[in-house]
Amino acid sequence: MVNGKYDRQIITGIAKFASGDVSQDMRGFYSKEELDQILELKDTPRDLEVRMPIKITRHYYEQAQYSRPMQTLVKASPKETYDLDGAEDPGKQMTYSPREGLIHKYELGLLYVASTCSAHCRFCYREELIGRKEIAREDGTVAPKGLAQLGEIVEYIREHNRAVTANGGLHPESGREKLREILMSGGDPMVLGNKNIAAWLGGLAEAGVENIRIGTKELAFHPQRFDQTFFAMLDAFHQAYPEVSLRMMVHFNHPDEFLRRTPDGGYLDNPGGGLEWIAETRVAVKELARREWITIHNQSPIIRDINDDAEALRIMQREMLRNGINNHYFFCGRDIVGHKAFNVPIERAWQILNESQKGLSGVEAHARLSITHYKGKTEVAAVTNEPVPGVPGGEKGVVIFKLLRSAADARDRCKVTIVGRNPDAIWFGGYDDRVIFDEAGLYSMYGIRPAFLQAAE
Repeated sequence: MVNGKYDRQIITGIAKFASGDVSQDMRGFYSKEELDQILELKDTPRDLEVRMPIKITRHYYEQAQYSRPMQTLVKASPKETYDLDGAEDPGKQMTYSPREGLIHKYELGLLYVASTCSAHCRFCYREELIGRKEIAREDGTVAPKGLAQLGEIVEYIREHNRAVTANGGLHPESGREKLREILMSGGDPMVLGNKNIAAWLGGLAEAGVENIRIGTKELAFHPQRFDQTFFAMLDAFHQAYPEVSLRMMVHFNHPDEFLRRTPDGGYLDNPGGGLEWIAETRVAVKELARREWITIHNQSPIIRDINDDAEALRIMQREMLRNGINNHYFFCGRDIVGHKAFNVPIERAWQILNESQKGLSGVEAHARLSITHYKGKTEVAAVTNEPVPGVPGGEKGVVIFKLLRSAADARDRCKVTIVGRNPDAIWFGGYDDRVIFDEAGLYSMYGIRPAFLQAAE
């Protein structure tokens, strides 16, 4: 097995841009004013690189220099630390971490197998992992999140599945079924060498995992990573474990990340249909798509000044499916530290996504809007534009949340919560004073009762 050599030409840290220690064409990526503002915050509580390290690849720069949304995605800005409100452990993942680097909250397990990416999105939901932040644990200790160790994970999966089998198909404590699906994440697993990735794939398959996901943004940051040595490794894995499927969970946020552009900023038509892709990206996607045992799924948050644009999302969804990539989720921003600089109001995100899906076919418009509550992954199922007569709190319309996935045995899956509208809400807390119906328990778990009941007391 060959470990490919990948020269991503990564630039790390604002100091290189400030000193001019970058190639000539990159020296204007940050203006002098931008650099001065960032450097002024150095070694203060608002230090941008403490919140999220600065990192970009040459490939991404070459596309981003002509794209304002892509620049916003990777360029540090003082607005990130104007308000550092947010959760140090979004989704309370450490509550569901039976082994270091493993999150077993849902029916699948999530593994931290890498603690960095080829470049860093400023809005990253894993800023606490990438930035090596101190996190309070369930046992009262405080330490950064660590990476998963293959031996420990294999042992956990086997023990969990033995307990499930011995108990008639359900785990005696959690009520979960067999752990049959694992998401390799981090950070980005594709920063690992092929031999390391192969070790994880083989170990998980030997432990009885049936479906392995690889979460990656490398198709945007450095698509050249998907070379013949990588595909040779995947093919060897498939030959050894033909019944194990791979699911590539890719992360395109804007069509500028994969489409070729004209000098005036438009996109080039592909004579064969659709739009013209960046050559290296298209080759990588086509190589993945032609292997029937691999499926590709795209998911993306809707982030302010990056992709809060219905037309951009429409183009993205259409081109994803045309090239063999399924549209999986769009997300509302999580409550990470500094989230107020990035999050789009929940109701506006819903409107943007629904506007973007006008004119798409049914299969192109499969993506749903999700927001991750501590209780589980929750769909923003509906936002009404008209008042709901006779419903206290619904005078300006309502928002309906539907719990898509919940912890342990998923007993609350598909239950709903209804709240009165608040166009300014960027997180669940924006509806605390306007809960109408809470079958899903998104608010009652915090002791919040429907507003009309509180008013009657």
